[in-house]
Amino acid sequence: MKRPDFITLLGSATAWPFAASAQRKSLPIIGFLNPRSRSRGAAVAAAFREGLREAGYEEGQNVAVEYRWADGEIDRLHALATDLVARGVVVIVAGGGSWVAAKAATSSIPIVFTTGLDPVRAGMIKSLNRPEANLSGATFYSGGAIFEKQIELLRALVPNARTVAMIVHLGLSEVESEVPDAETAARRNAVALNVVKVADVSDLDGAFDAIQADGLLFAIDPFFDSRPAEIVAGSARRRVPTIYYIREFVEAGGLASYGASIRDTYRTAGLYAGRIVKGSKPSELPVVQPTKFELVINLKTAKMLGLNVPDKLISTADEVIE
Repeated sequence: MKRPDFITLLGSATAWPFAASAQRKSLPIIGFLNPRSRSRGAAVAAAFREGLREAGYEEGQNVAVEYRWADGEIDRLHALATDLVARGVVVIVAGGGSWVAAKAATSSIPIVFTTGLDPVRAGMIKSLNRPEANLSGATFYSGGAIFEKQIELLRALVPNARTVAMIVHLGLSEVESEVPDAETAARRNAVALNVVKVADVSDLDGAFDAIQADGLLFAIDPFFDSRPAEIVAGSARRRVPTIYYIREFVEAGGLASYGASIRDTYRTAGLYAGRIVKGSKPSELPVVQPTKFELVINLKTAKMLGLNVPDKLISTADEVIE
């Protein structure tokens, strides 16, 4: 090879990584903000990417994603949201309670939220059909019906249950608005509801110790679903039959869960993020409410608690863990 040809080839090879890097930097960037850890959030992140693909986007090819995980430390979300804004993202997908931090960080960048709360009651938006400003997204909350189904499930497993406890986190004041829905559901099922409140992680042990009930529920809150192992361990220590709102608790050893599919909610968030990248505005995207619900039962945990799981529940469950 002649030296000039070699120099030309070397120059081309050297320039290629820089060209590839420049191409990556030119891609629109989606920010993904979440209170969970990277490992705990792997499933919801995968569902988000599935939604992106439905919108015609593949991470690393025609869109880039900047992930920010709070590792269960809610106080970190504000700094992480501010960092995403500084990165110049075109949309922020804010999971769990991180919409609060995202909203505080920007009033112009579109925010696609996923939440277990009623977004109108929580003050996120004024209308499900026509969300204003820069927010829209998906919720897996379905009102008091979810608590009614959970209590029915508990009574199928513990037929003599007359008292149910519900642990509520006070980090997001809106979560307390779930209590009236749960109280109504309890009355309809002829059981008494005892509410136990926690402010932070240090309160959890005391909350479990305070439970004097035949069964236990949890308010829907990212504070709980970002630490399933701790929650399930506390329930096991007290040997109290517990019905959770998402399957991750049952996968961690909990008794049973009934609720909307959180993964389907994140898939919708990915789809909406893709539509915003294409030019849609949040105000044009109605908030998506849950349509898919899951019943998951852990037979091993039921056996440890001495509970008989009716065949009807087993046959209708979306998943049975043995």
